[in-house]
Amino acid sequence: MKLRIALSAVAGASLAASAALAQAPAPMASLEARFDAGISSADQLEWLKDMASAPNHVGSPHDKANADKILAQFKSWGWDAHIETFMVLYPTPLKTAVELVSPVKVKLGGQEPAVPGDDTSGLKGMLPPYVAFQGDGDVTADVVYVNYGLREDYEALARRGVSVKGKIAIARYGGGWRGLKPRLAQEHGAIGCIIYSDPQDDGYRTGDVYPKGGARPDFSVQRGSVADMTLYPGDPLTPGVGATADAKRLTREQSPSIMKIPTLPMSYGDATKILSRLGGPQAPTDFAGALPVTYHLGGDGKTQLHLLVNSEWSLKPAYDVIAMLKGSEYPDQWVVRGNHHDGWVMGASDPLSGNVAMLSEAKSLGALHKSGWTPKRTIVYTSWDAEEPMLLGSTEWAEQHAAELKAKAVLYINTDGNGRGFLGASGSHDFQHLVNAVAKDVTDPETGATVGERMRARIRARAYEGGNVDKAALKAAEGDADLPIGALGSGSDYSAYLQHLGLPSLDVGFGGEAESGGVYHSVYDSFHHMTTFDDPGLKYGAALSKYVGRLVLRVADSDTPPQRFGDFADTVATYLDEVKKLAEDQRTADMTREKLFKDGIFRLASDPLKPVGPAEAKAVTPHIEFATLSDAVDRLGKSAKAYDAAYKDHGAGLDKGARTKLNGLLRDVDQLLLDARGLPERPWYQHMIYAPGRFTGYGAKTLPGVREAIEDRRFDDANTYAGRIAAVLDAYSKRLDEARAVIEGK
Repeated sequence: MKLRIALSAVAGASLAASAALAQAPAPMASLEARFDAGISSADQLEWLKDMASAPNHVGSPHDKANADKILAQFKSWGWDAHIETFMVLYPTPLKTAVELVSPVKVKLGGQEPAVPGDDTSGLKGMLPPYVAFQGDGDVTADVVYVNYGLREDYEALARRGVSVKGKIAIARYGGGWRGLKPRLAQEHGAIGCIIYSDPQDDGYRTGDVYPKGGARPDFSVQRGSVADMTLYPGDPLTPGVGATADAKRLTREQSPSIMKIPTLPMSYGDATKILSRLGGPQAPTDFAGALPVTYHLGGDGKTQLHLLVNSEWSLKPAYDVIAMLKGSEYPDQWVVRGNHHDGWVMGASDPLSGNVAMLSEAKSLGALHKSGWTPKRTIVYTSWDAEEPMLLGSTEWAEQHAAELKAKAVLYINTDGNGRGFLGASGSHDFQHLVNAVAKDVTDPETGATVGERMRARIRARAYEGGNVDKAALKAAEGDADLPIGALGSGSDYSAYLQHLGLPSLDVGFGGEAESGGVYHSVYDSFHHMTTFDDPGLKYGAALSKYVGRLVLRVADSDTPPQRFGDFADTVATYLDEVKKLAEDQRTADMTREKLFKDGIFRLASDPLKPVGPAEAKAVTPHIEFATLSDAVDRLGKSAKAYDAAYKDHGAGLDKGARTKLNGLLRDVDQLLLDARGLPERPWYQHMIYAPGRFTGYGAKTLPGVREAIEDRRFDDANTYAGRIAAVLDAYSKRLDEARAVIEGK
């Protein structure tokens, strides 16, 4: 996954009530100071160098060796630990080939070369550049350039009379998730797909290239998965159930998430050899990248490409390391924390920089435990395998243990890759105040300010410099209100816990000043690159440990988990305003387009020598039935604020019986946001507030059942899901009212 490092620009402002809910009392502050003393960047450097010393793809010897070492470390630190193995489908390439066959023959592709100074870049055992879960095939066809390969790009092609049917699409990375590019190419009739890194987004336009700097050189290739994660993550053959050895499986042909057309990734050095020879219409201005060529669309039959992919499609073991410190008072309430350990190649930044930070936390927590401290709640640490192909290890464990997790888990905390810069956080908004409270207590290792102060400074500076900053975020940064956190889509191991099981989740990490994006998913994501350009000395690795460790400790040792529901209510109200505006703006655009058609504007505006057809005709967006949902959002706001105020006034004095009853009511409150029928065409995703977008992938869609229905013009679905969201919010509000009654002794 590529870590999102910016705070959200969409969440609402925080409440003043219960402002100190998640702040550390004196005994906790003392415990956290002892915890900090056990965090060591030197440890992390040693572990990272070893763990990134050989290829770590699923099924590789070193991936298994890392799992075994992680297990041994947990045990040596006093954790009750084991490895849980799942058998997952994971294709690996047997043969790949890509060759320009006309107007000239040019062999392309192949393994990335070794780089001087990067000791692991020339190792044996690395898989060649490929993407997982593409379709095997051997095709030769004309080439069409499709820009980012997203829906709007195909609309632009159609207006210029260019089709990918029967052809090979070449798309650049960016603009949307990788897997959308072959999926949409396939849906438009393409028989193959190439995805390349354009230097405008990922290369010399962004900085000096490796090894001089951290940016992507012209011979580096971004690997990745292209399985349709927007349908469901995890093993493509076992949706909804754990991929145990005896699990009932779909066939590969039956799996809807596996692509059907051969697809390969490509460096921009190789892509230049194709794009420089394309004819056909000149590409629209916004299709042009930073290569030294005039971008054309192709499709004129003059540029032919041969593409071959042949894979080995067996089940392979995924080794999840699971470790526990049992709680003293609430052993059946779990605080779960995870990071994955598999990589596309060495994976020093993605994911091992986060994994070694997690190990630091585990070592220090183990030392505290040996010295006599025991958490009130059980702490579960997880080092997942097989995240990179499609969140396989974490999803299969979640599906296998779904009932137990729904009965016990209080919060899931995720990290992935880490680097220099600013704290970023996304997740369940009832934990937004906790995120901010901890940010006030962790020091940025390079400035000496708190990580919270740096976040605020970044927002204010970007606003002054003309950057895209949300007004609510800027107002919070200028005052003392909590900064809003982002919504979670997908792309890392929190997905199954939040969007399928309904468990509140957080995804955190540092970034924004690292250069790891320049070697993302390539051979050069190495120990050398990580410690030279991304986090020298792993100072931010230690900061991540101290930050996440505090999250874990404050939730594990709280009398009642530090949730503040007004933050969630304010955020949902913001989302409702957004979808109402979306519908209204779309209706206005539809009516404008109708008038442009009627007046012949598209015809008159088109260059007769370079004709562009009219925009696609679409019916005018009707009025969506928002009344029931609006009422539910209003009720949520009242219930949440009333609960927060009651807890602020009376929460500390609850007796044991009332505390137990309150905790029981709140333990699964977030699960009330699920609808078992799921989202349209993808029932695995059951959360009615947060989901990955069908046409964004990693990016979140909020109130997805309504928002995407409006965007996709499924207006009956928009009305249906407005009602379903209202129903889950009403259930949530009712639970908060019951919890408040317990606090008030009614």
